[in-house]
Amino acid sequence: MPMIDFWLLFGFIAQGIFFMRFVVQWIATERRKRTVVPVAFWYLSIVGAAMLFVYAAQHLDWVIMAGQAAATLIYVRNLVIIYKHKPVPVTDATPAGAVPPPDDPAGAR
Repeated sequence: MPMIDFWLLFGFIAQGIFFMRFVVQWIATERRKRTVVPVAFWYLSIVGAAMLFVYAAQHLDWVIMAGQAAATLIYVRNLVIIYKHKPVPVTDATPAGAVPPPDDPAGAR
């Protein structure tokens, strides 16, 4: 029985995870009937790129390593921007005197 090459399998799994980000984006776009990029897209991008980087490092492929490393910085930066600007929801448990986000309808109470 032939052995499965671990790194070949790892590479295909990495590529599959990286590909899934497009599936997630496509499904989200179809549901909303407009182009959207869900947060899961960026997480799948980071995991897929990191795995592809490891795969490329195993094969000493500096071109792929450089591309995946640079792209990962962009993916992480997008998550930082998303979470930096994510509004804090206002609930009944919000402390008195707290100022709700400007476009929060609950702030009109």
